[in-house]
Amino acid sequence: MCQYLTGPFAGWSVRGNYLVSPDGDRMTPERIAGLAWREQMELRVAGFASRRKAEAGQKKAGQRQMVKVVVVDLGDFRDRHFGRSAG
Repeated sequence: MCQYLTGPFAGWSVRGNYLVSPDGDRMTPERIAGLAWREQMELRVAGFASRRKAEAGQKKAGQRQMVKVVVVDLGDFRDRHFGRSAG
């Protein structure tokens, strides 16, 4: 039985117990499970619980927020908030 996949797996097919790439490479279920396990362990080492959280973290890193810096003279700050007798 040969079943062709669609979407992001276009060109890949399922033939018997193998997932076959467009180049003709055959992958067993054990090999696919091993690749998924390795990816999960690499994410764990990087500090992410899942691929979705890792991708969300990358998106957030790309969207840096602007920081507003305010410089205030310490004497003026004391005068304004505590009065002249405190200084």
